[in-house]
Amino acid sequence: MNTIRFFERDVTDTEFAQVNAGFDEHTIENGNPIEIQERFSITVMDGETFVGSASGLAYKGNGVYNNWFYLTDLFIEKSYRGQGLGAAALRKLEVRVEALGIRNIWTWTAGYEAPGFYKKQGYEVFCELENWYFTGHNRVALRKTLGT
Repeated sequence: MNTIRFFERDVTDTEFAQVNAGFDEHTIENGNPIEIQERFSITVMDGETFVGSASGLAYKGNGVYNNWFYLTDLFIEKSYRGQGLGAAALRKLEVRVEALGIRNIWTWTAGYEAPGFYKKQGYEVFCELENWYFTGHNRVALRKTLGT
């Protein structure tokens, strides 16, 4: 009989592949297609100078995008902030992913960063993790229904 043991160590690449294969198997057993993720981005330039970007992930299964887009990054260089560039980049990204048939977008932000910005863009808070940061600031999740 084998003895079950537990180790404090990272999984190997082979073990990680086995974990992912197990997740895929479980996904299929529950009637869901295996999803692939695709990154979509809007890059903001001032001539040849990078100003910022809006970027995130769309998930696709059986050739169809699911209903949610995850906005992973929205950044504008400090010297360019306050000019509406972040809002414009976000809106262009929203239009792009809505054209794919995606109906909702969501993101995380720090309570000290941008909840007010996202609310001005039509986003609503759906989760807030108190004291997430060592400073006591919260981590805030926001979402928006596209096409509204």
